[in-house]
Amino acid sequence: MVIQKKGMNGVMTDRRYLPEGTLYGGEENNYHTADLRRLERAMEQGQIIEGMAVRCDCSNMCLTVDLGCIQGIIPKEEALFLRDGEDGKDIAIITRVGKPVSVKITDIDFSGDVPRAILSRRAAQEECFETSVSALSPGDIIPATVTHLEPFGAFVDIGCGIVSLLTVDSISVSRISHPKDRFRCGEKIFCAVKSIDNESGRIYMTHRELLGTWEENASEFSVGETVAGVVRSIEEYGIFVELAPNLAGLAEYREGVNVGDRCAVFIKNIIPDRMKIKLVLIDSAPQEQSEIEKNKRIRKYYIDPEKVEHIDKWLYSPLECPKIIETIF
Repeated sequence: MVIQKKGMNGVMTDRRYLPEGTLYGGEENNYHTADLRRLERAMEQGQIIEGMAVRCDCSNMCLTVDLGCIQGIIPKEEALFLRDGEDGKDIAIITRVGKPVSVKITDIDFSGDVPRAILSRRAAQEECFETSVSALSPGDIIPATVTHLEPFGAFVDIGCGIVSLLTVDSISVSRISHPKDRFRCGEKIFCAVKSIDNESGRIYMTHRELLGTWEENASEFSVGETVAGVVRSIEEYGIFVELAPNLAGLAEYREGVNVGDRCAVFIKNIIPDRMKIKLVLIDSAPQEQSEIEKNKRIRKYYIDPEKVEHIDKWLYSPLECPKIIETIF
């Protein structure tokens, strides 16, 4: 499915193909997969549909896909859209089992006891890339789905299973030791296009620009309050406590505190021209796993991605602060 987006001249243009799994279970997808006649029509119209990958034959790396009314098969060579210089790995196919896949129907085989659809995930991704992804520009805000987490960053699906990298330093201003501190696999988020490698076609994303400036985050807190936070870094000169994903303050060093602890802190001072928040650590304790998962789901976007689809510049630091932290797209 494609989201229509207004261009600069006000004309509606195809701009985004949604992350893989978004169509699955939806009204339009259910309509196309309800019976064989509708599947044949979807094939004739070149529709992108989604089904659940239920099996991988490791002898030939073919994926079996449940389309509801019939099953389909994705041959190995049709499972991945590879750009120049890319080498498709079997693990990228195997890990689709148990997940929805975006496909186009290339044929329906009636030679067996039951009809079987011949599918191409590569064709769906190629159309997505040529129609949508290749038209993206730095600063464009798009929906994404987190697919994989590594210490250096999060991989996100930006359309039909096409994956982009969100480096760990681009996730939030408040530093984290691992993307798992902020995201979980399968989570739906919004990102902005950070940069595009014109030679390889690879697109890199950023997330922190959507989480508010220093002033926007600091305005949620007041001197004299005691609030909850998470310990993100411990140095000899103090303990950095995250109050929000884009805001951290500094408390004096204390033994027995560990990175990742939840804590209660008293806000001693807020200094905009130095971009500082001085804290007093009241108490700390290890977080339960349930608390960590709950905190991941608490995210406030200060830019409404449903209304703002592009930004040219983002200034994090207050105007009166001599230190400038900004992103120019």
